[in-house]
Amino acid sequence: MSRLQMKVNGKAVDLDVPETRFLSQVIREDLGLTGTKIGCNEAECGICTVLVNGTPVVSCNYPAFKAAGAEVETIEGLANGDQLHPLQQAFLDHGAVQCGICTPGMLMTSKALLDEKLAAGEFPSETDIKVALKDTYCRCTGYQSIINAIQQASGQDVPPYIPATIAAGQEVGKAQPNPDALAKIRGQAKFSDDYHFPGMLYARTLRAGLPHARIRSIDTSAARALAGVRAVLTHEDIPGRNLHGIVDLDWPVLCADKVRYSGDAVAVVAADAEDIAARALQLIQVDYEELPLVSDAMEAIRPAAAIVHEGRPDGNLLKHIKVRKGDIASGFAEADVVIDRTYRTPTTEHLFLEPECAIGVPAGYNPANFGGTLDPGAVRGETALHGKTSVYVGSQIPYLDRDQVAAALAMEPAEVRIIATLMGGGFGGKEDVAGQIHVALLSEATQRPVKMLYSRQESLLFHPKRHATVIRIRTGATREGRLTAVEATLYGDGGAYASLSEKVLTRATTHASGPYDVPHVKVDCFAAYTNNVPCGAFRGFGVSQSCFAVESNMDILAGELGLDAVEFRRMNTLDVGSVTATGQQMRESVGLNECIERVDHDMRRDMHSGDFRWSWREGHRLFAWGLAVAYKNTGLGGGAPDKSTAEVELWAEPGEGVSAEVRTTAAELGQGLPAVLAACTAEELGIPISHVNVLLGDTDFCPDGGPTTASRQTFVTGNAARYAAKALLKQLTPAAGTLLACAPAKVSFSDGQFSCGDARVSLAEVITRAKGVGIPTKVGYEYWAPETQPLGTGGDMHFAFGFCAQAVLCEIDTRTGIVTVQKVIAAHDVGRAINPLTLEGQIEGGIVMCIGYALSEHYIQEQGRPWTNVMARYKMPGIRHAPKIISHIVEHQTSHQRRDHQCHLSRHRGACTQLARRPG
Repeated sequence: MSRLQMKVNGKAVDLDVPETRFLSQVIREDLGLTGTKIGCNEAECGICTVLVNGTPVVSCNYPAFKAAGAEVETIEGLANGDQLHPLQQAFLDHGAVQCGICTPGMLMTSKALLDEKLAAGEFPSETDIKVALKDTYCRCTGYQSIINAIQQASGQDVPPYIPATIAAGQEVGKAQPNPDALAKIRGQAKFSDDYHFPGMLYARTLRAGLPHARIRSIDTSAARALAGVRAVLTHEDIPGRNLHGIVDLDWPVLCADKVRYSGDAVAVVAADAEDIAARALQLIQVDYEELPLVSDAMEAIRPAAAIVHEGRPDGNLLKHIKVRKGDIASGFAEADVVIDRTYRTPTTEHLFLEPECAIGVPAGYNPANFGGTLDPGAVRGETALHGKTSVYVGSQIPYLDRDQVAAALAMEPAEVRIIATLMGGGFGGKEDVAGQIHVALLSEATQRPVKMLYSRQESLLFHPKRHATVIRIRTGATREGRLTAVEATLYGDGGAYASLSEKVLTRATTHASGPYDVPHVKVDCFAAYTNNVPCGAFRGFGVSQSCFAVESNMDILAGELGLDAVEFRRMNTLDVGSVTATGQQMRESVGLNECIERVDHDMRRDMHSGDFRWSWREGHRLFAWGLAVAYKNTGLGGGAPDKSTAEVELWAEPGEGVSAEVRTTAAELGQGLPAVLAACTAEELGIPISHVNVLLGDTDFCPDGGPTTASRQTFVTGNAARYAAKALLKQLTPAAGTLLACAPAKVSFSDGQFSCGDARVSLAEVITRAKGVGIPTKVGYEYWAPETQPLGTGGDMHFAFGFCAQAVLCEIDTRTGIVTVQKVIAAHDVGRAINPLTLEGQIEGGIVMCIGYALSEHYIQEQGRPWTNVMARYKMPGIRHAPKIISHIVEHQTSHQRRDHQCHLSRHRGACTQLARRPG
């Protein structure tokens, strides 16, 4: 240990710390300044950036003693008391904060740039910003809002980019920051790893390291004997069910007889310190018998393939999914031109910048027993008494987590509590169980809180990815350009466990004829088990893969027919009255043609001189436009019960007006759900959105919002909150009638007031009256989405769709082969834009993520072993790759929306970004 003296945010610091400590450890662990986040510990992502003597450094690998005697600035010191720094205010104004995990690094790096430019009397240009932030990554925003925010903060006149939408109501339709954004820009937001419980232990997982092997024996004796180790658990120590899964229970909590992929969990350890837990893993001896493996979906379903799950009647075939419409032979007989191509899409990684972290707290935990403080009024957090087994985790499905933890612990679900923390990105990757069950088991075994934080390497190894696919697609059309038939065969690599493969690849299958009115369709999809990493939910949910194949064939077909690519698409789009490949008639809210019109108009207008050209050359640079269209379902669909429950409670305080709280376990992972729920609730109650608090994800305090997946939460939980507010007003009507001396049936409500004739009384007065006479001021409402039908039965497979059209201008350097996306013009039909600011952020983030999908991202596995085992080996887009994005919001509402201002926004975004060759 040595003395480290420095100044942090203007305050002198004098600490005894090990010489091996990094600056991030001193800041977070010794000083408790958890606003600085850790995303990789590889000096790759930049989210841990702080300033040392005004220079940005990545604190995760910056030796702490290099900062001796220095001035260190973190995000906690950016504001001046209650006065936000111009950067913080600009990030709020521009919606440059989504999940918030990268925000501290972005802000501190930007501050260094602004300080430098201010000293030189200059404004930062877009190029300056892209150079300064080239090594600081964001997975959510798409960067355009960040660039604009930095320029605004420098004193330039750069207003937030918010596309035009239909007229806003009191709150619905207004562009406003997410309610949790303020805590994120001030460094006060707490993610799972930011919690530190008195007496807490640290856990690690022993992973298989082999893609397919039989377990002969497991010897944990040496690990158990290591000083500081408090528990070592294997499958023998699980009191309940040793399987978990979202759809199929096929994934072991801890493997017993065999391992099926390199990331399988074999044992877990809890110890006094992280380094002790890591040493304990090395002492566990596992005797394996390696087995033949299968690493390709097409190979997996052949008779001679090694079997991943013995005892399944279909071997490695997880699911054969079929779509049939019309007579495919007749369709191709009617075609004058048929295009037959095979496409391949890679496995890709979510790369959310917050690695998985979970903390288990045992039933009966009292922090005072471990030298901490017990706050009798606290209901959650480090000072609270915990009456039941609790897990703090960023999860997309809290109630399912609760049920799965309870099953493993042989408990009733009511004996387990999930407390959802802020989530540093998810994109579908935090639906499956990660460390939740493990920390619950360890905490109960040790009777101590236990934190399990995955390294970036473990996250890459363990969690489900986007499915790799092979798609053969045949598309037929007449000479006049009418589509006659689409036939497709898809092979999807589901990896070692089912996860959501059946659901994801069903979406790929049902969308495999694109957003087109095709009379004859035949699609077969074969989802297969392999010994690769499992694959599951990922933004786009299977539609991204089939969209790539569909739209590529459409471009080739347009060229063969000599038709303009836009006009060819327009001739065949779904519209009101059309029937989809699954037999669903489109009755309303089908805005695809308007999306195409807006994009086409801007694309052709972009040519500043001369006629429009799809491609041209300027010296060694080639330029080309590509265009694609797509659609994506909203909601679970396929006959699944799609419901959500929200609870709304009201208070009235003298001088403060009416306050409300909305509660549900729908998850916030950066998409802006709190703003949506607050707006829907405020709109119904006639109160300002600032008076609505949103509590998410605590299964003891919040009703079940269902899974945050399938672009469903704004529609389903937004309506649950809205109808809960309506029901609460109805419940208060008798109290209002008493005050108005009016029969309840004659009382109406609008603009925050109850009225009867000319007499009016405020909502605050009615709440006070209701409490006085014992009328509850809290209501829960269970909202059911419109009924859908299973695939193959006809009718409405989904209750709504989002539509988009996007045009992309690419530049190709013929000397190097480098492709640069210069501009994207996008139009999205979202039904009703509840919050245009957060909506635009989702669109821009989705577009940039899809640029990575098309150009650079690939999670590489070689014979079941991941080559992409560190962040540096995965190439996601940085700010240098961010194009100019021009966005249009199209709002073709349903009849319910037009009548009731229904909360509905399809979170489909960026699904059709195509970096295509020149069409035609």
